[in-house]
Amino acid sequence: MTDLTIREATEADIPMLAKIVCDWEAETEWMVSPYGPKEIAGFITEAMPARDIWVVGEPVEGYLSFDPKVSRVGGLYCRRTGLGLGKALMDKAKEGRDFVWLTTHEPNEAAQRFYKREGFSEVGRHEAEPPNTVREVRMEWRA
Repeated sequence: MTDLTIREATEADIPMLAKIVCDWEAETEWMVSPYGPKEIAGFITEAMPARDIWVVGEPVEGYLSFDPKVSRVGGLYCRRTGLGLGKALMDKAKEGRDFVWLTTHEPNEAAQRFYKREGFSEVGRHEAEPPNTVREVRMEWRA
């Protein structure tokens, strides 16, 4: 059985969070990233003071980064899908809120289906901000 225990991320988790992102990028044909694990770890380290970052599983199987000032999910990555990890993390992000928004990559139809099952609706599409090149879909959830 998969451990769905959620806790706040610590600095000690950052290398694993960066690995989860880099592994996903390497396995995703349409995703080309100019960043390696050190750069991704640096971005997470910089974001940590201003974001709520939660991890699920022991060892860490996934994480969600949330900016409470603007109610935005900045990232949701799981090593494996279909185990309830993403749902558990998304439930944590929605907890006590009546609005949450996020962007996902246009070709990531599996993520869009997941977000729709979680009550999100597409509200727009836009070009990615450099250095990213993949168009994005904005989705919003309201309680």
